[in-house]
Amino acid sequence: MKMSDFSKLIKFRLTFLVVFSASISFIIAVKANGGNTWGSLYSSTMWINWLKLVAGGFLVTGAANCFNEIIEVDLDRLMKRTMDRPMPAGRMTTGQGLVLGLAMGMAGTYILGTLNLLTGLLSVFSILLYAFAYTPLKRKSPIAVFVGAIPGALPPLIGYVAGQPHGRIDEIALILFAIQFVWQFPHFWAIAWVLDDDYKLAGFRLLPTGQRDKPSAAITFLFTMILLPVSLLPTIYGHAGWYLFGVSLVCSLVFLYQGFVLLRTTEIKAARSLMFGSFFYLPVVQLMFLFDFIAKA
Repeated sequence: MKMSDFSKLIKFRLTFLVVFSASISFIIAVKANGGNTWGSLYSSTMWINWLKLVAGGFLVTGAANCFNEIIEVDLDRLMKRTMDRPMPAGRMTTGQGLVLGLAMGMAGTYILGTLNLLTGLLSVFSILLYAFAYTPLKRKSPIAVFVGAIPGALPPLIGYVAGQPHGRIDEIALILFAIQFVWQFPHFWAIAWVLDDDYKLAGFRLLPTGQRDKPSAAITFLFTMILLPVSLLPTIYGHAGWYLFGVSLVCSLVFLYQGFVLLRTTEIKAARSLMFGSFFYLPVVQLMFLFDFIAKA
């Protein structure tokens, strides 16, 4: 298999972002729990386990994407942006994809499970929910976006749990999950707005009302409003300082403005601006959370 085909099969850019998000949370967990975790930020043990998280997360995410493409192979042939993926293009059979997906899924789950049991269980849950709940719902109802937002927000939670030998979900873990969970709605609806014509070729119903209309734009704007206070929770609950507060506030206000422009114009250009804004928003806020958390601690 060519590397280009493998990259398309696992949706490399998406997989990279998932692993990045989990990695940030892993380091926050190590710092949050001090000597009770995998060691300090300078210990070899900590970085070995970080590499396990990266490898396991990459394999698990790749497996989930692979299963998604097996289920949607006939639909992918209908859309311009997906027809050149290896399975719909005929360069790989669904049987080969299944074997590869199972191998990646089992290997990734095993690697993550060596960190702690909860990390392994959460990784299995994310695969099942993404591939076998979110994927079939995409053609049935816009509720698919809400279902998909759960596995989509699990990477920072998994990364945080992985940063502790015994694995536990605390307030910081829930805040990391909440930020990514709420962020996904304007992010995904902006993408769906831009790609709506292509999505409709496959029968996907992903915009809130199923159409590029004012109500869909209003619901998208509402979630950019909700994201603003949610992004400030780390500082409100004392887990980060004013640096994160300032950066999150500025990023959220810019994001909010982009959502308002979409509401006012309902143009694809505005949705594309919101989409690109979302690409920058999450990594900037997560990195600032990490830096501010380390500085504060």
